[in-house]
Amino acid sequence: MASPVESVQCFERKKTAVAVTYCKRGRGLIKINDCPIKAVEPILLLGRHHFAGVDMRTRLKGGGHTSQIYAIRQSIAKALVAFYQKYVDE
Repeated sequence: MASPVESVQCFERKKTAVAVTYCKRGRGLIKINDCPIKAVEPILLLGRHHFAGVDMRTRLKGGGHTSQIYAIRQSIAKALVAFYQKYVDE
């Protein structure tokens, strides 16, 4: 029997924009609607070492550009904190 996958799923809403982030152990990949973050926003992330051990997939629906950005930001932050609390800080 395979070991269970350590993962968390968090969502965030800002106005009508909804972002759902699925976070699991991995190589540090961050994808938004199946597009790598480097293709979406080619800047360096602050605190990159926190993202090195996890993969994040974010699904986004609705809203305007600014609301989508805020929803993505909060969803990724919540997922990272939840993952570290549940699996890393034991």
